[in-house]
Amino acid sequence: MIYVVANWKCNPTNTKEAKKITAGILAAVKSARGTETVICPPFCYLDEVLEAAKKTVKLGAQDCFWEESGAYTGELSAWQLKDVKCQYVIIGHSERRKYFGETNEQTNKKIKAAVSAGLTPILCVGETREERVGGSITQPIEAQIKEGLAGIDVFQTAVIVAYEPVWAIGTGQACSVEEANYVRQFVNNILGDKVAVLYGGSVNADNAVSYLKDAKFNGLLVGGVSLKPDEFSKLLTNVSEKPKNKV
Repeated sequence: MIYVVANWKCNPTNTKEAKKITAGILAAVKSARGTETVICPPFCYLDEVLEAAKKTVKLGAQDCFWEESGAYTGELSAWQLKDVKCQYVIIGHSERRKYFGETNEQTNKKIKAAVSAGLTPILCVGETREERVGGSITQPIEAQIKEGLAGIDVFQTAVIVAYEPVWAIGTGQACSVEEANYVRQFVNNILGDKVAVLYGGSVNADNAVSYLKDAKFNGLLVGGVSLKPDEFSKLLTNVSEKPKNKV
């Protein structure tokens, strides 16, 4: 099974466009084989996507809070997400870390909450350009994994890890397949082969297959292209299993 996770981030700006993007993705998914497509829209469009999806795609969220309920203005808990039919939740995205100061400890609390609520967390890990230039690629990733998943038995719990080199996100400068494969192996050495590892960071229809076949990732976390139904359709077509010829 290949995971294709669409992260819309803070887009689009209106319901009409959200419905249009969803319709385009659903049309593409109909012909895709061997893939699990997950749409992670902004919270305000969760119902819109769910209503249109009709079990064709899975619903995911872009973040959650670690408490079940309480006086936490502006937050949504994992249990609330579960109640509106979310099955996945992205946690620890580099933009959460950069703009909101999210720490590995907070990420860990969110992951534990997601697991308790019955959601599958997608833990994002990756190095910044400064860390990369300084020769420290795996060190921050190891810390993000070990601290983010502290207290989580990955052999008994459904957890996904997404490697997104921070310097590649939204820049059009995707990580080379060889370097991405090196990190994927590093992650698997820590967690074992049971944990699915995705690649994200300037993923498009042209390079998607290489990350799956050559770098052996289990799927993709797609940002900008997921907002463009035509391009996302091409990506899904390229990565989906081709039907076998009848003998």
